[in-house]
Amino acid sequence: MSNKQTEIGEVISVSGNIITVQLSENLKSNMPIIDGVVYRVGQIGSFLKIPLGYEILYGIVTQIGVAAIPENLKVEYKDEYNRQWLNLALVGERIGEKFERGVSQSPTTGDKVHLVTIRDLDVIYEGIDNSNSITVGNISISQSLNAKIDIDKLISRHCAILGSTGSGKSNAVGVILNSIASKGFNCARILVIDPHGEYNSVFKDKSSVYKVKGNTKSGEKELFIPFWALPFDELMSIFPGSLSDQNKEYFRTKIVEAKLKSVNNNTIQILNELVTADTPIPFSIKQVWFELDDFERQTYSINRTPASIMQKIKVGDANMLLSNEYPPASAGGGSPFMNGFAKGILGFLDGIRLKLKDSRYNFLFEPGDYTPNIDGSISKDIDDLLFNWVGSEIPITILDLSGIPSDMMTSISGTLLKIIYDALFWGQELAVGGKEQPLLIVLEEAHNYLKAGEKSIASRTVQSIAKEGRKYGVGLALVTQRPSELDETVLSQCGTIIALRMNNSKDRAHIRGAMQDELQVMVDLLPSLRTGEGIISGEGVRIPSRIQFYKLANAIKSSDPKVSEKWMKKKARSINSYQKLLSHWRNQKLGGESNE
Repeated sequence: MSNKQTEIGEVISVSGNIITVQLSENLKSNMPIIDGVVYRVGQIGSFLKIPLGYEILYGIVTQIGVAAIPENLKVEYKDEYNRQWLNLALVGERIGEKFERGVSQSPTTGDKVHLVTIRDLDVIYEGIDNSNSITVGNISISQSLNAKIDIDKLISRHCAILGSTGSGKSNAVGVILNSIASKGFNCARILVIDPHGEYNSVFKDKSSVYKVKGNTKSGEKELFIPFWALPFDELMSIFPGSLSDQNKEYFRTKIVEAKLKSVNNNTIQILNELVTADTPIPFSIKQVWFELDDFERQTYSINRTPASIMQKIKVGDANMLLSNEYPPASAGGGSPFMNGFAKGILGFLDGIRLKLKDSRYNFLFEPGDYTPNIDGSISKDIDDLLFNWVGSEIPITILDLSGIPSDMMTSISGTLLKIIYDALFWGQELAVGGKEQPLLIVLEEAHNYLKAGEKSIASRTVQSIAKEGRKYGVGLALVTQRPSELDETVLSQCGTIIALRMNNSKDRAHIRGAMQDELQVMVDLLPSLRTGEGIISGEGVRIPSRIQFYKLANAIKSSDPKVSEKWMKKKARSINSYQKLLSHWRNQKLGGESNE
C-alpha cells in the first residue's frame, strides 16, 4: 500500500506525549477509501501512526478542531484556522511485526502522519499470545478483529468493570468469566461475591452456587458462614445494643476461654498464647451466652458472698437458650441478695438470644456440620469450607448473598473476603496457595459494601487485597455502577479499567481520575456508547480499545424484561398465584409455578 494513500498530515508540535497534527491541504475527503475500506479521519478514540524509519509510532486521537492548536502556536497559525487540526496521545510502537506499549522515541516537527489500516490493526491485536489471553468481543472500528485481554495482567494487576444500569455491565462480566472458564485451564479459581444472585444460572456446569436457603433441586448448595470465623468486633456488631469498653473486654475474655477449651476438645494444633478472640477457632456461643446469663441472674443468701448462691427454682438449657431461674432478690434489702458482681448486661444478652433464635441467621449461628457442640467440638472445620469454595474442579464459585439480611451485608461480605484472603496469605508457599493457584475475586455491586470513607471489615480487607494481593496470587475485579462511591485507593490500584456507558458526570469524573492523563478525554465518549460497548484501557490490553462485547447465551438475571412482549401474555388472575407469591415471600424462597 502506498504511503501517499494513507498520509493525512504532519506533526506541528510535540509536547511530552501529546502530538499536534495539521491535516494536509491535499486531503480530499475525511472519509477516504483505501483498498475498498472506508476510513474516517479524526474520530475521537481512533488510531493514527507516525513512521520513523524502521519504527512506527501509534497514537490515539484525543482532540480535533481549533482547540487542538497549542496556545503558543495560535498566533503563528491564526491564518490557517480553516485547516483541520488534531491531537494524538502516543500509546505504543511497532518494530517489524512486533508491537509494544510505550514509545522509545518521539517524533519531530514535519514527520508525516498516516491512517492506521486494517493490516496495522491486525498486527496490534492479533499479536497477543493466545495461551494467556481471552477473546471477549470485537473491536468497534473493525468488526472483523477480535478483542483480546491478557489474563495474566487482568487478574494479577486487578481490574474494574464500570457502567450504568442497562449498559451491559453484567453481560461483560459474564463474557469475561465464561471465556476464562472455557479456556481449558486445569485449576482456574474464580470466586464471585454476588449480592443479588444475578449469575446463578449463567455459567451452567462451569460454576457452583452457594446460597443461603439454596434450592437444592436446581443444583444450589447451602451457604454457611460459621459465626466463630468472624473477628470479635464483627461478631459483636451483629447483636443489638452496645457495650461499654470494660464489658466488651469481659466478653472478649470469655470467648478466648471458650476457644481455649475448644482447642483441647478438637485437638487443634496451636499454642495457647496465640489464641485470641479473632482466631478462627470453634466455640459454642450458646454456652458462652448461658454462662454469662446465668451469672447475671444469680442471687445469694449472704450479701456479696459468691459461695452462697441460692438454689435454682428452674434449670435452664444452653442448647434451648433457656435461662436458669433463681429466687428473685428481696426488695427490702434482705436475703436473697442481688449479685453485686454482675456486669449489668442482661439487656445485651437478651439481644443475643433473639438473634440466635432468628431463623434468618441460621446460616451463621446454625451452619450445618460447622456448628459447634456445647463443648465446642465440630464435625467439619474451615478447611472443608475453603475446599468447597476454592478447591473444586469447577472453575467458578458463586457465593449468592441475596438471602443475607441487609444490615449484615457489610460484615458478612467482609468476613468472607477476610477468611479467603487470610487463608491464601498464610498458605502462600503451599500447592493450594495463591502463588501456585491464583484466585480471582469478583465483587459484584461493589459500591454496596465498599463505600469510600468507611472503615468496615469489607473496606479494610479489599484495600489490603488491592495493595498486596498480587504478591500472593489474589486478584480483584470490582464491578459497580457507582464508581464515585468506591474508595479511591482501591480504584487506583486497578491496572485495567473497563468502562461501559456512563451517564452520571460525577461517576465519569471518578473514572477519569483512574485513567492515564493523555486518555482522559476518551471518558467523554462514555455517554454515547452503545449497550454492550466499552472502552478498555490499562495493563490488560495492548492498546486502549473501544470494543463491543459478545452477548451471553444465558441472559444475566438482571436483564430487563421485554415489556411489550410480556404484556401480550394472558394475565394471571387466580388467587392461587398470589397465595404462592405470599408463601415464597414468607419463606424467603425463589421459585416458579412448576416448583410448587
